[in-house]
Amino acid sequence: MSSAARPRIRLPGRMADRARDVLEGKTAPVAPRDAATVMLLRPSPGGGQPAGTDAPGAGGLQVYMLRRQSSMAFAPGAFVFPGGSVDARDAEIEVGWAGPDAREWGRMIDAPADLARALVCAAVRETFEECGVLLAGPTADTVVADTRGEDWEADRAALLARSVSLAGLLRRRGLVLRSDLLRPWARWITPVTEERRYDTRFFAAALPAGQRARDVSGEADDAAWVAPGEALAAARRKEIFLLPPTAVTLGELGACGRLPAALAARRRITALIPEVFMADGAVWLTVPPGLEYPL
Repeated sequence: MSSAARPRIRLPGRMADRARDVLEGKTAPVAPRDAATVMLLRPSPGGGQPAGTDAPGAGGLQVYMLRRQSSMAFAPGAFVFPGGSVDARDAEIEVGWAGPDAREWGRMIDAPADLARALVCAAVRETFEECGVLLAGPTADTVVADTRGEDWEADRAALLARSVSLAGLLRRRGLVLRSDLLRPWARWITPVTEERRYDTRFFAAALPAGQRARDVSGEADDAAWVAPGEALAAARRKEIFLLPPTAVTLGELGACGRLPAALAARRRITALIPEVFMADGAVWLTVPPGLEYPL
């Protein structure tokens, strides 16, 4: 299917101007930065489980989303999943580890082993930094029961300040990273025309029993658990703003219907890059072929 035949999104003002400059060769594209984002999932309250429980149930699912502050340089005001760029210390090889090793993760997410390790570490670190949920435990088959309290908040602040690495924090607390709690979902690369570009691996993970996601991200001004269909409906009503990869992913999660199905989904990870093109006197963006754009 040609780009003209696929659903398309008109780029506004400054974004369109930059896109024209890049497409016409007046401005060189920037290289994307490696990043990770996590769709933190739980059963819908009342959907097979009593409200407030976190165990997988038979009902629908919810995903934890943050609204980026309007002052942010990238995607201001957008509702997104927790995540961010890979930090150099995410590549530390001394990190305690359980689950598939770096080589296996590399095969699953289309990355060299050393980068795969850093991406998984970034996913775990960013999830703890942005919503206080830690995918780690004392052993390979246990998980931290609760991350609330002054001591945990001090550790989270230290990660944010880069005064401690994830590997250092886990080592001091006698914990291992539970890479088996993550599921590979997708790989999205920011369009070539964007001023800030990211090569982002998307992961899915169930909220660990006993832990609670909380609004602690300094980059967000709102946070909520929301059903994928409800988020898409709000975006169609123009009540919230979703980036195309987020909208596509919410549609995919909604199609799974239930948490166990989402965690069991077998995903083929390939680089997905939205296409930007000029037509009819405007600049447009369209998602890659083969994907359903739900907005």
